[in-house]
Amino acid sequence: MSTAPSCHAPLWHEIAWQASRSELFLIDPRTLRLLDANPAACRNAHCEPGLDFAALAPHLPREQFDAALASGAIVSTSLARADGSRYRVSLRLAAVTHAGQDCVLAVAEDETPHEALRHVQARFDAIVSHTPGLVYQFRRDPDGRVSFPYLSEGCQALLGLAASELAAQPDRFAQLVLQEDRQSYLDSMASSAGTLWSWNWEGRIWIEAWKDVKWINLRATPHALPGGAVQWEGIMTNITESKLEQLEVRASRARLAELTAHIEKVKEQERTRIAREIHDDLGGNLTAIKMALAMLAARLPEGDAALAEKAAYVDQLADRTIDAVHRITLDLRPSILDFGLVAALEWQVKEFAAQAGLACSFQSNEKDVALDPDQASALFRIVQEALTNIAKHAHASRVTVRLHCTRQYVTVKITDNGAGIRPADRSKPGSFGLRGMAERARALGGTLNLSDAPGGGTIVAIRIPRALPDAGGTKGLQSGLQQRNRIHAA
Repeated sequence: MSTAPSCHAPLWHEIAWQASRSELFLIDPRTLRLLDANPAACRNAHCEPGLDFAALAPHLPREQFDAALASGAIVSTSLARADGSRYRVSLRLAAVTHAGQDCVLAVAEDETPHEALRHVQARFDAIVSHTPGLVYQFRRDPDGRVSFPYLSEGCQALLGLAASELAAQPDRFAQLVLQEDRQSYLDSMASSAGTLWSWNWEGRIWIEAWKDVKWINLRATPHALPGGAVQWEGIMTNITESKLEQLEVRASRARLAELTAHIEKVKEQERTRIAREIHDDLGGNLTAIKMALAMLAARLPEGDAALAEKAAYVDQLADRTIDAVHRITLDLRPSILDFGLVAALEWQVKEFAAQAGLACSFQSNEKDVALDPDQASALFRIVQEALTNIAKHAHASRVTVRLHCTRQYVTVKITDNGAGIRPADRSKPGSFGLRGMAERARALGGTLNLSDAPGGGTIVAIRIPRALPDAGGTKGLQSGLQQRNRIHAA
């Protein structure tokens, strides 16, 4: 079949016939037989010389054909391919003269790509409509101007603004962000634009329509556009409920930490009181008993071996009781703490070396450390517990305790060359010693970290600030809790 018009046609007709992407058919108006078709038509449709156009377009009856030819209206129908399948086309018919013969020119536009696009758009719209939050495109030009090329219908529910309003006035979004959070919003945008890394920001916005504050999370992926602009595609979601829950959890933890710190403080005060009472009252009485016993022993009749033996036994019993009182007093609160933390830790390390039979050393970069008595006691107890754990579990032969002080922090590192601590042991339910140490450190506003020592063993590192934190560390939560209360009140 010919794929070009007659050679009598002007050159530009031939060029248009060959190059057109539209499917062109020449049809005999009387018989509706196919006279010619251009290359685009031959590639797609079933084209044979003399083919009845009704076979090519079986869903286009003669009456509709004639009406479309007379009116010039576009009709939607389907054409047959060579393999028997059909495809939708938009068809326009026009009367023309070709080589001195009256013809009908049929111009068909394949609707398949448009149909596929409509299906894709429908799927996209369905996904977006069922996505919780606002799906959007955001663009920032090199001169700082911003725009929203696309906003889903979730805009109204999330921001209290119609998508058309925000698209017309894109600067309104930054104005919705609370003043306290606006700089972090702008900084995160600039960072994402500069690095072309994901933009992840969360903050508070004021919804004027509902006189309400919302927490939102913004996640978007950037890509550079020609001319230096950056465009993000992403989603904004309402995270108010989860944020309030986080604030509640943080507040609860802060209250628990405050209670723990208070309990530890009261416990140390009670230990100190009991230790002093034992030392002053019981210790004094035992000393008086010892002196009186010595006086009585000196006045015993000579030659009475039984009484002398009994007196010696009571004297030894008094000595053992005095030693027990001294030991219990030291366990309750070592009096060495009255001489400062450095002296107390040095004494504790020596005592531990003597009791455990290990090679122990103590080092400090300062001779004395000015700490609150409660801080010093808590830090001393942490070191005590760490040394106890080494004696029970580490199977070590050498222990080093280092105290390092700076202007802001006090750090203690206890290092042993033992078997080490497995990760599973650190979090097992029965690890109350480690948990207690960590809780004490947190109550002081500090941290406790466990790590492997070079060559084997464990390093326990405690770092606390030299100044006591506010009660429970709750100052940082005040603004968040006030925000929570405002949201609940609204």
